[in-house]
Formats: sequence, C-alpha cells, structure tokens
Amino acid sequence: MLGTIKPVILGAALSLLVIGCTTSQPHQQAASPVISAAEVGAEVKEAVAVVHGTAGNEKVMGVVKFSDTGNGVKVTADIDGLAPDSEHGFHIHEFGDCTDPKAMSTGGHFNPEGHQHGKPGEAMSHVGDMGNIKADDKGHAHVEVILTAATITGKNAILGRGVIVHAGVDKFTQPVGDAGARIGCGVIGIAQVKK
Repeated sequence: MLGTIKPVILGAALSLLVIGCTTSQPHQQAASPVISAAEVGAEVKEAVAVVHGTAGNEKVMGVVKFSDTGNGVKVTADIDGLAPDSEHGFHIHEFGDCTDPKAMSTGGHFNPEGHQHGKPGEAMSHVGDMGNIKADDKGHAHVEVILTAATITGKNAILGRGVIVHAGVDKFTQPVGDAGARIGCGVIGIAQVKK
C-alpha cells in the first residue's frame, strides 16, 4: 500500500509544478540586490562601518562614519567596549571581509600607492592610516580625523573595505605599526543620507 502512495504523491506534485510553470501569467523577475559600480558613481558622499568585536573581544562595538569633504574623507568614530584608558591602532584594511573570527580576512592596510606606514595626513603614509584611538575611563573612544588621500568612490576608494581596531597602540614603525591583534572589524558601506 505504501509503495503505491509514494508514486501517486510524487506524480501529483510534479503535475502541480508543470501547471505552475505553464500558466499564461508572466513571471516576475526579482530585482537584483547587487549594486553595480556604475550605479554607485560619484554621488556617494557618505559611508559607514559598523564595528563588531572579533572572537574573544565581543564587547567591542561602534560606528565609524565617513564623509567626503572634497579635500579628503572626514572620519568620525565612536567605539565602545575597549579597556579603560587604553590606546589602539585604527586602520582601513584592503578587504571588506570580517568573516574570519580574528578578522584576518580583511588583508593588510589599504595602501594603493605603495607608501610607508605613517600618521594620518602625512604625504607618504598609507591611505588607510587613521592613527590611534584612545579610550576614556569607561572604555569609550571618540576620534575625528581627515584622510587627505582617501576617497569614498573613485581613486583610492574606501567603499567596501574593512575597518580594523587593533589590540595595541600603533607605534608607527614599519611596515604596519606593530599594533597587534585585530579586536574589532567593520565593513565600509554606503550610508543612508537623511534629508
């Protein structure tokens, strides 16, 4: 008995599938969630990265905002969950990929021009060098810095790249400042501009 029920149910399901595919109703094509580079264009003036802690650093969280000033990108960051009165290296990295538990999937510092590591605003520093952030006695850090060589889109574009908070202070040594492990990671995306 059970042997005959299975083919009947399977046959009925296939009939419904064929009927569904042969109706005269035109199929709706789903809108693609992917935005092409041409659609982004030069109109993007604001970007944002939401920072989350890496494995073992789950308390680290924050928001980093990026604004096109016409003469570089202004970075405004607020990061919480840091050790009180601590200082941390803060950089834009090559890839917007925080899938690795230790954020190693973000690659190295964003350095499209092949410069030496340095402080933000120095003519020959990495485009992604944002210096250090300093936490207050409650573990909150606020920083504002201008990245003169960065752009949101176009040449030296930061859109789609990674933001990293390091465990230690950036000592500005070569090649990358010796700031240690990656304790916070975020991906730079298009910000919704409120009108």
